[in-house]
Amino acid sequence: MDLFDYAQEKNLEKEAPLALKLRPTTIEEVVGQRHILSEDKLLYRAIKADKLQSVIFYGPPGTGKTTLAQVIAHSTSAQFVRINATIAGKKDMEEMVAKAKENLGAYGKRTIAFIDEIHRFNKGQQDFLLPFVEDGTIILIGATTENPYFEVNPALLSRSIIFELKPLSKDDIKTLVYRAVNDEKKGLGSMKARITEEAADFLADVAGGDARNALNAVELGVLTTKRSDDGIIHITLDVASECIQKRVVHYDKGGDNHYDTISAFIKSMRGSDPDAAVFYLAKMLSAGEDIKFIARRMMICASEDVGNADPMAITVATSAALAVERVGLPEAQIILSQAVLYIATAPKSNSAVEAIFAANRAVSNNKTTVPPHLQDAHYKGHESLDRGIGYLYAHDYPNHYVKQQYMPPEIDGQVFYEPSDNGYEKQIKSWLKFIKR
Repeated sequence: MDLFDYAQEKNLEKEAPLALKLRPTTIEEVVGQRHILSEDKLLYRAIKADKLQSVIFYGPPGTGKTTLAQVIAHSTSAQFVRINATIAGKKDMEEMVAKAKENLGAYGKRTIAFIDEIHRFNKGQQDFLLPFVEDGTIILIGATTENPYFEVNPALLSRSIIFELKPLSKDDIKTLVYRAVNDEKKGLGSMKARITEEAADFLADVAGGDARNALNAVELGVLTTKRSDDGIIHITLDVASECIQKRVVHYDKGGDNHYDTISAFIKSMRGSDPDAAVFYLAKMLSAGEDIKFIARRMMICASEDVGNADPMAITVATSAALAVERVGLPEAQIILSQAVLYIATAPKSNSAVEAIFAANRAVSNNKTTVPPHLQDAHYKGHESLDRGIGYLYAHDYPNHYVKQQYMPPEIDGQVFYEPSDNGYEKQIKSWLKFIKR
């Protein structure tokens, strides 16, 4: 490194964001993630013993994936290399592997490769890493905000241990906020700033489990707030609210949050909790989810979970789906809300699901024939083939019903539809019992 490179590196350190400056260098400094970093946990022991194997850190932004990689970098005797998958190319990976082979062969030194945003690597790039992870040339640390079971090759997953990082708690973020304000070595302690308990609580709450959001707000507040007459920079609730104006909704329409939220949305409607259902609706809308996708899921729920307990549910859901396409946002949110609340509060039955699944099993397990009297008789000569002979026309009989065999003879007597005692299905059940007495 020449003098110019040294000066450039020092300037970058000086101008680095607060969140970067505060990153710990030892595992004891890490805040949160006790479910994987307590002293009795595997990851803690592996880092302390410098015996780390290939791992993937998975979790939302600002939960400490890169921080843990930095801790490992400061704790290991191995060569540590960092690659960002958003900008790295094949040449970068080839150079990394070549250097790793040299370190291992000439010096017996392992290489730990930290690949940030590993989900951005395509299948070919991930496959390139596989043999070198497998033979120990490199120890992989992958970091991703996306569910690795969706985004990382199964072969690479099978050779790695996955550690899920959770959003930080409010107390964890408050700890970091106070550290940022008071730490004179890494934080802003030399600026003589003070933050009120109310402001720290607010930042910890609205950060949404993302430490970076809170720390960026603290830094902005300290750097832009004038000193008071007492010479102190006071970070009050008003200052804090200006510096972080909107809670971040962690939601990726192509990833894990998308599936988790729509799953919770459906389960809340199925579970007859209108408040939870409309909350998840609001979350999806706030994150920019496609209203047509939401409407499609509602139509499915209306049949799958409400069914004939309230036959109007599918009509309401379908009408809402048509209406939101014609109206668009923001008014479409009201239409969706109305339909969601209707479905969530409707009586529930999955008898329609059970019926079609039972019928599907019968179709796949049996070779059946249509009873002759039900076969098509709309052609000349059907009598000679015994087609349609003996069919009884239901409307010619009392209550528009007459008992006759409709099932194929091979499965006659099987019951697929069993109405529940909920809502309108109770009437259906009573009617079927009446006509088949």
